[in-house]
Amino acid sequence: MELQLPLQILTEGNVNTLVHHDIYQCLLSFLIGCFLSIISIPIIINLSNLLHLTAKPGFRSSHETETPTLGGIAIFAATLIAYFLWPHSENILDSNLISLAMTGVIILFFLGIKDDILAVDPTKKLIIQIFASLILVAMGNFKVDNFYGIFGIHGVSDFISIPLTVFIFIAIINAINLIDGIDGLAGGISLIAGLGFGIWFIANDHFSFGCLAFAMSGSLLGFLRFNFSKTSKIFMGDTGSLIVGYLLSIFAVEFLSLNVGYLHDPNAYFNAPIIVMVLLIVPIFDTLRVFIVRIFKGGSPFVADRNHMHHILIDNGLNHFWASFTLWMVTIVNTALFFTFHGDITNTASLYIYIGMFGLYMVFAYFLKKRIASVKERKKLVNSPSLADDDLSTFQ
Repeated sequence: MELQLPLQILTEGNVNTLVHHDIYQCLLSFLIGCFLSIISIPIIINLSNLLHLTAKPGFRSSHETETPTLGGIAIFAATLIAYFLWPHSENILDSNLISLAMTGVIILFFLGIKDDILAVDPTKKLIIQIFASLILVAMGNFKVDNFYGIFGIHGVSDFISIPLTVFIFIAIINAINLIDGIDGLAGGISLIAGLGFGIWFIANDHFSFGCLAFAMSGSLLGFLRFNFSKTSKIFMGDTGSLIVGYLLSIFAVEFLSLNVGYLHDPNAYFNAPIIVMVLLIVPIFDTLRVFIVRIFKGGSPFVADRNHMHHILIDNGLNHFWASFTLWMVTIVNTALFFTFHGDITNTASLYIYIGMFGLYMVFAYFLKKRIASVKERKKLVNSPSLADDDLSTFQ
């Protein structure tokens, strides 16, 4: 089987290859996931308000009223129902992997619910995340075992690939959790990435993974309708961010594994690791920057603050929608630019470019923070009593 890109299918006139019952099932999974999410969230909101299962505003909060945090329940249920409506027996390997993945999803679902209601110790959360990841890595032989020529490295042993794959899972899960700080950001970024992976899986006949990616994306679209609402707002909470981050990790590792399998095929993605990093550029850049800044200031990288890019954009005057929209466009534009200009650039060179972009991101965030400090200083001067007296004296 040849790996094909979605645009390649269209430009070569092979649109008929997309007319397949599995395609319709994937699209229906998207629509059903969206529908189920929309009809279930009002019920969850009412129950949350009745049982007082809401988040109170705090110093890091960008909301001003108590808000239900169990939107992840709807994302979980809608995704699984929309996926399991159809048989997935065409590719036994894919089906077996997703069956194992469901075990991890359910484990993280209950972890998220407990954390949203009672709060869980961070160390225990990390151990459970590692366990959920190892279910796939150890039992499904699901791992990243090729570096695609980055720094001249190709295949690596299990001593490297297994810890690396678990690290990828933990990094993506927690990166999605960390950007879930304003309305629409985590849900929108995950929706974009899910659709990106899903289209590629469908275009290359991996319909089980494509259907799961589309089911998740549909449930996120339905969730966003309420996440942005002023009268019936809900957050995805840790329940949602853990599940979505785990599924995105699965899509990313499977995407990398499949392209390695066709490493010598002219239609393969030799840039697969860079593509994953570009699709997840916002959570990766934000997590790295926040950790670096916290360490540079002499604090723990795991202590929460208001130093995330979405907080910076909010403090610079953007509302939740426009801050999220700005970061959505960062993902979309960078992905489009990559596919337009990557050409024959090696993965090592692409990684250097990516690191350079992160440097620009750091500089941009620095100047935005300086602007916030400058605005606050001007407000203090305007509102200070001494300045007010001086101003009055000039008119006497």
